[in-house]
Amino acid sequence: MPDAKDQAMANHINPDPFTTRPEIEGTFGVVTSTHWIATAVGMATLEKGGNAFDAAVATAFTLQVVEPHLNGPGGDVPIIVHDARRGLTQVICGQGPAPARATIAHYKSEGLDMVPGTGLLAACVPGTFESWMLLLRDYGTLKLRDVLEPAIAYARDGYPLVERACATIKTVEQLFRTYWPTSAAVYLPNNEVPKPGTLFTNVRLSETYARILKEAENSGSDRSAQIEAARKAWSKGFVAEAIDKFCRTQAVMDVSGSPHKGVLSADDMARWAPTVEAPLTYDYGRFTVCKPGVWSQGPVMLQQLALLKGFELDGLDPAGPEFIHLQVECAKLAYADRETFYGDPKFNDIPIQTLLSDAYNDARRKLISDKASLDFIPGSVEGFGAVVKLRRAEGHREAVGAMGAGEPTVGRFGEVRGDTVHFDIIDSAGNMVSATPSGGWLQSSPVIPELGFCLGSRAQMFWLEEGHPASLAPGKRPRTTLSPTMALRDGEPYLSWGSPGGDQQDQWITQFFLRHVHAKMNLQEAIDAPAWHSEHFPISFWPRTARPGVLVVENRVPKAARDDLTRRGHVVEVGPDWSEGRLTAASRVGRRRRAAANPRGMQGYAAGR
Repeated sequence: MPDAKDQAMANHINPDPFTTRPEIEGTFGVVTSTHWIATAVGMATLEKGGNAFDAAVATAFTLQVVEPHLNGPGGDVPIIVHDARRGLTQVICGQGPAPARATIAHYKSEGLDMVPGTGLLAACVPGTFESWMLLLRDYGTLKLRDVLEPAIAYARDGYPLVERACATIKTVEQLFRTYWPTSAAVYLPNNEVPKPGTLFTNVRLSETYARILKEAENSGSDRSAQIEAARKAWSKGFVAEAIDKFCRTQAVMDVSGSPHKGVLSADDMARWAPTVEAPLTYDYGRFTVCKPGVWSQGPVMLQQLALLKGFELDGLDPAGPEFIHLQVECAKLAYADRETFYGDPKFNDIPIQTLLSDAYNDARRKLISDKASLDFIPGSVEGFGAVVKLRRAEGHREAVGAMGAGEPTVGRFGEVRGDTVHFDIIDSAGNMVSATPSGGWLQSSPVIPELGFCLGSRAQMFWLEEGHPASLAPGKRPRTTLSPTMALRDGEPYLSWGSPGGDQQDQWITQFFLRHVHAKMNLQEAIDAPAWHSEHFPISFWPRTARPGVLVVENRVPKAARDDLTRRGHVVEVGPDWSEGRLTAASRVGRRRRAAANPRGMQGYAAGR
């Protein structure tokens, strides 16, 4: 039973009670995602008897269709699940590794000093399809048709294209026309950029998934056999063959300014499968926060909490200068350690227990003063890490947009770019899912004509220098920025949340959590509150630049707070009122289910009853 403190949080009335929408509440189940159609599909899946895991798979496939500028079948995904029946919280790693031929020597021989942010050389093994099949097989209850049919129907019959998808297509229009004609054939219907609200179709993608479904059902009526047949069609069948042929035969223009063939093969796809592991956790007061491991950037949130727990945040204004300053300065230190130490733990020993220890963070916390740090200050752990060479951002932004490079994210100040997707689902039994699918967005590489989708560009996370934990190597996972989150409260599964946004994800995710815990805001209040992000450290995407001291804040952050932050030495840039992040969140307390979604971008919605 919730105690008085829990009830006070549930009933809390903010002094400024305005929110853009209500916090959704019910007992049957909740779904919240970055697109209203995907939310509706997830909720419909619960209504027809599916559990949270079935609903997650249906939601994910729908998001691939309705937000093609933000994610696609060729991308990747980390998933955190709580299985109520078994009482287990686990992470599914859907981050595909580098291909067998992806060596530093090969990329150097192509005249490259960075992995391009677009094109075929940036492709890792696609991780989404196999991961959703694992979730459906091992945690779900429905058949493949039940979760795949909505996506097939929307791709075949059409859905209203959102404004930001149109803006993304406009940004890369000339790239498509000049160099990527297979993408122009899909995304420039009638030889023009589609207008917002256009009923947009991708018939070839619908045919790809319909063929997978047909091959699955030809295996017989057994649910598990159908899922295994679908996996075979993807990783060892016609999908893998089409990807292999495209990478071998097509020299594709990328952001480096030169065309390159890919190195991803059918054999790479056949040899990979997603894995299941325990989450990395950190205890913060009553809460145990769960994140993916050091193959993601997720632990930077945990280290921020390890640093922040040395400060008294209760009672601080969550849009005030002290609150913002402390969170940003802790983020700078945590992200510096990310750059220095993180990588695939299958290839390197990563000192994560040290990085999250009290002794280490007590020492790091002493670096924080009332002034903004303008220095890049990673910690030191003997025998671990690597030197990071900083590249300052100068004049790259136009090239990034025009060539579709980097991970698109709403929060990069002044740029019209895309994003990632995220969703959270909780059913009546208490099963929970938090997932952040990304990659394979329409601007990452050309559409493979036989399939209707393109490959991802996650390999740009790798360094082409030897000796770094994130150095490129065959079979190695790139350190993804994707970072879903769950938290237990007093040992009970409680909260699921996350946001698109590349390097900004674990800044916005942390801000939301601090507002909810310390300012006692409900889920919707904590999402709607003014937000910000730092660009102090190197971004994870081409061209891997940093902007020391830069702090981007929404215009809704009070001017007095902005002025105070400037006096502290932050290089404050002011963005539009509603420009930072696309959070969604869901919680469970007893029988109650709650959910909220971000108004920014005018796409995300929560549903429940």
